[in-house]
Amino acid sequence: MAGEQALRLGTVMLGVREMERSLAFYRDALGLAVQFGSAEFAFLSAGGVSVVLRAAAGLEALDDARWSELVFHVEDIDAAHRQLRERGVAFRVEPRIVTGDQLAADFRDPDGHVLSIFGPRGGGR
Repeated sequence: MAGEQALRLGTVMLGVREMERSLAFYRDALGLAVQFGSAEFAFLSAGGVSVVLRAAAGLEALDDARWSELVFHVEDIDAAHRQLRERGVAFRVEPRIVTGDQLAADFRDPDGHVLSIFGPRGGGR
């Protein structure tokens, strides 16, 4: 279909209890290269997909669905958002700026896992 937005898995986000311990594991034991980081996030390169460790203070149980998130990268977040809504996806967070000119919008799958789309507005708007 013309105007279809392809979803491309670009990021897997994992909540971690102790950032330094988890970062050491992914960096040193698994050998993933650190792209950049902060007190809240650490971005690691994993062969075309980024693994993002997120300090998840306040989450009690490891089975809490907020501990993990699949982030689909899109070329036009507005078009992808519209397309997914037309297919029945109910967004819990509408598109909002998360970094620079990149926006994100979140939704859940039928089992409660957090999914999101991430990308710029189409046409450089």
